[in-house]
Amino acid sequence: MKPSQTIYGVHAVRVMLERHPQRVVNVLLAERRDDPRTRAIEELAQRHGRPLRRVNAESLKHLLGDSTHQGVAAEIEPLAPWTEDDVLVALASARAPLILALDGVQDPHNLGACLRTADACGALAVVVPKDRAAQLTPTVRKVASGAAETTPVVAVTNLVRSLKLLKDAGLWVVGADASAPKDAREVDLTAGIVLVLGAEGCGLRHLTQQHCDFMVRLPQRGSVESLNVSVAAGMLLYEAVRQRDSK
Repeated sequence: MKPSQTIYGVHAVRVMLERHPQRVVNVLLAERRDDPRTRAIEELAQRHGRPLRRVNAESLKHLLGDSTHQGVAAEIEPLAPWTEDDVLVALASARAPLILALDGVQDPHNLGACLRTADACGALAVVVPKDRAAQLTPTVRKVASGAAETTPVVAVTNLVRSLKLLKDAGLWVVGADASAPKDAREVDLTAGIVLVLGAEGCGLRHLTQQHCDFMVRLPQRGSVESLNVSVAAGMLLYEAVRQRDSK
């Protein structure tokens, strides 16, 4: 049996109870919290027969540390982790699949934000390296606001190898860089693609860029050199959605 995981925050817990109540082991609410959003969570837990406990502030702090938990947490059965093979199997039945790959993004808030947008844009999965990169944590799950329970995060040993496998499976690999020769609007993003973005500050590694079919940039009119990775990922994902909707 897999160990349970803890998620926290009003939105993340509510979404879990709405979409996957069978995976909620129990819900924890701060003793003194009594407001419409908390009562909605209580009602959802009761409706789906999920255990709920009121706990004091010290208990929540012991469980979650100094995280901004909003007085709401839940223990859940984790989403079964995906491997490269699971992605390849899913590709067989996917029409114009969209995958987001992050090359060494280390900030859990950025990973969570990328995951949330990937879910909103219908991405099949988010691929990250196992080493020197953010992984799924309670912080990531909170920022993702439920997306971590619906969009698989695939941790791979070698990102370049994974990109090769996805290319062999018929996907185009599109890397993002502020100095790329093409505007993202000039590249066809309607086919099956992997969007690859680099780490905060240093961007895509040179080796990763070498395995991209296209390098694209986002239009910028200001003086900043680059955008936050989660903002850039959101803009590129929605450019893919825009192109697909218009087509």
